[in-house]
Amino acid sequence: MIKDNPYRYIRLRLCLYCLVCCFCANLQAQQTGDSITGKVHAIPEVGIKGRRVPQRISVASPIQVFGKSELENLGLQNMADAVRRFAGANVRDYGGIGGLKTVSVRSLGATHTAVSYDGVAVSNCQAGQIDIGRFSLDDIDMLSLSIGQDEDLLQSARLFASAGVLSIYGKNPLEDTDKPYTFKGQVKGGSFGFINPSVTWAQRIAPRTTYSVNGNYQRADGNYPFTLVNGKYITEEKRRNSDIQSWHAEGNLYHTMKDSSQLQVKAYYFDSERGLPGSIILYNNSSNERLWDKNFFVQAQYRKDFSHVWALLAQAKYNYSWNKYEDTDVKYQDGKQTDINKQQEYYLSGTLQWQPVRSFTASWANDLILNTLDSNMPDSPLPIRYSWLSALNLSYQWQGLTATGTLVHTLITEEVEKGNRPDNRHRLCPTISLLYRPWKEQSLFLRMMYKSTFRVPTFNDLYYQRIGNTNLRPEKAQEFNLGITWSGSPFSFTDYVALTIDGYYNKVDDKIVSLPTTYVWKMLNYGKVDITGADVTLRTAIPLNRRISLTLTGSYTYQKAIDVTSKEDKNYKDQIPYTPVHSGNASLSVETPWVNLAYTATGVSERYYLPQNIRENRIDGYVEHALTASRTFSLGSCKLRLQAELINLTDEQYDIIKYYPMPGRSFRLTGSIKF
Repeated sequence: MIKDNPYRYIRLRLCLYCLVCCFCANLQAQQTGDSITGKVHAIPEVGIKGRRVPQRISVASPIQVFGKSELENLGLQNMADAVRRFAGANVRDYGGIGGLKTVSVRSLGATHTAVSYDGVAVSNCQAGQIDIGRFSLDDIDMLSLSIGQDEDLLQSARLFASAGVLSIYGKNPLEDTDKPYTFKGQVKGGSFGFINPSVTWAQRIAPRTTYSVNGNYQRADGNYPFTLVNGKYITEEKRRNSDIQSWHAEGNLYHTMKDSSQLQVKAYYFDSERGLPGSIILYNNSSNERLWDKNFFVQAQYRKDFSHVWALLAQAKYNYSWNKYEDTDVKYQDGKQTDINKQQEYYLSGTLQWQPVRSFTASWANDLILNTLDSNMPDSPLPIRYSWLSALNLSYQWQGLTATGTLVHTLITEEVEKGNRPDNRHRLCPTISLLYRPWKEQSLFLRMMYKSTFRVPTFNDLYYQRIGNTNLRPEKAQEFNLGITWSGSPFSFTDYVALTIDGYYNKVDDKIVSLPTTYVWKMLNYGKVDITGADVTLRTAIPLNRRISLTLTGSYTYQKAIDVTSKEDKNYKDQIPYTPVHSGNASLSVETPWVNLAYTATGVSERYYLPQNIRENRIDGYVEHALTASRTFSLGSCKLRLQAELINLTDEQYDIIKYYPMPGRSFRLTGSIKF
């Protein structure tokens, strides 16, 4: 804890940050007239195209990737379904089309998992977790999940500081074509009143400048049936108050300058109203909770390669988030409770990369962040948080060995208008990873990774009325990973086989939990969790002839995440809530000239929704099956794509969150036209 004049650290960090900016400006001035560099070192374009690799095995930390074509072939239509197929990822889904969906990596918790959109971090300082359900897959070019650390050293300090990163990448629609414009219109429809039209327009307004705009509307009543079992009584019920209406609009500007530096500007708006169906309660199916969300952000990202030695990445972002929660019930004094919260974030980031020789790379990243929270709750402290993050990264290659080290320093201070404020916090978090290739002629790699991270208490943890606690310490996590990866063509009938096996051990200390005190529940540092597990992924492609091919993918996760807080607790060494010991998925896709078919299955073993692993707290395991058929027609310069999906083929009723039943069998139809 810092208690003595934290502002000297602030002044030092600001001075260093300004020095980096000045140094980069000086480099740019020196390199402006270098026409050779402008013609040869078009590194940004290479980097962007390099994202589309279907499988990443030559990396020191586990990285899993879905490309656009694979997402389409498998018929995946929403973000949660795609992320659920990553090994080691646990998606909490509160049911319904509009339900909250969050992702946790290897049971570390959603607050330890960062989400980035086109390379810039998405934030929620109030709750600390990101609802991935608000992101559409329609215009996504690539989706990746990195556990530990990405191999790219030219990224923001915020991403280096996270235990895992879910990266969402869009694409310039005119990047791979000489066409002056392109248009795509799409309509999805399906069970439970679901309809989702969307349009995308992109135009080249100059030889090196393109803009794109897209928008979509989604609605569903969400009143799907489910079976309620109460002892020997079984009744057929319908989910209530599960409707959603949402609007999403986005604009992008892509510009490549004469010196090959690249600028991308994105403006994003999301607006939704949804019902919160709540948990199932016997003899009471009323639910009157509503939630309104508005989110706007604008972000800019600039990348400049001064030469083969120096590179710069600069980012800036403004984020505005507003939400209103309303519950109508006689238990409230006025018959209704309304909570309104408004968040704002101002974000600056700069990363400088230096590669004096091919075998050695270093980068230095600095982030400055300001967060505010305004609320209508009585005695709201109106907090302001200042965050400074620095990441020093070094990577060295020698023959078949690659070693990478990172040191992240975080300094956080807060101001409040009312009440107590927490102490200033700072911490150094190291990361080290090793990748070894024993034989040059074989694509076999051994890897090791250690990473230390911590997460600062959210505004809700610190200030939420009555249960907030400003004395909370940051939650600390450590990750250890040891793995082997291999790819090749061992059989004559396969194009390739790619296999990854990783064993890991994670440890979480000072876990922030809500516990009862003398009079009220309170947020406290109490929990300790040990996590031991293994992730296995397998992918292969089998061409049956020149026109027909099969692709098989699968992943399996074993995870023992136990509470080791106190030997006196009844749940000592019990599996933590909502963490299955076994989980996995498999898919088979068939590409033919007539129709593309895909089958997917996702399953998890039993879990527990409360800390004690007793029968009363158990949630049964499940396997969900889905079938997809699609075909693309060429009509002159237009492409028409039709897709049909059958979801939860066996009509299995299951819960991901206890008492939040998921939909049974449903269908979805999609039609799109592009020219």
